[in-house]
Amino acid sequence: MKTYAQIKKRILKDEEIKKAYKELKFADEVYAVVCKISKGKVATYKSVAAAIGSPRASRAVANALAGNFDPKVPCHRVVRSDGRVGGYNRGGVKVKQFLLKKEGVEIKNSKVDLEKFSCLHNKS
Repeated sequence: MKTYAQIKKRILKDEEIKKAYKELKFADEVYAVVCKISKGKVATYKSVAAAIGSPRASRAVANALAGNFDPKVPCHRVVRSDGRVGGYNRGGVKVKQFLLKKEGVEIKNSKVDLEKFSCLHNKS
């Protein structure tokens, strides 16, 4: 017979597995949307969140992208809602700006013109 502590430990482990699965599923949904962003275009963390049906999850989108190192996922094409470039886990802001400029995205005063370069639109 299992003790209460053993049962509780097993329940916690099952909950951790469920949470990890949910996080992986969310990240996969984020990556799928980001992979659809064309060269020369950007999307905001907020618009990516809205596209996967979680409009209030822009920070979670940023966290999912920060943990991604797959070069097939163009994380550099996702920017902040105010047009600022934001962070980049593969070399920092300067590398992100370089990649965006290389693709034809104009950056002025450290911001992208979302009216001109956005492919997904925030629904505020």
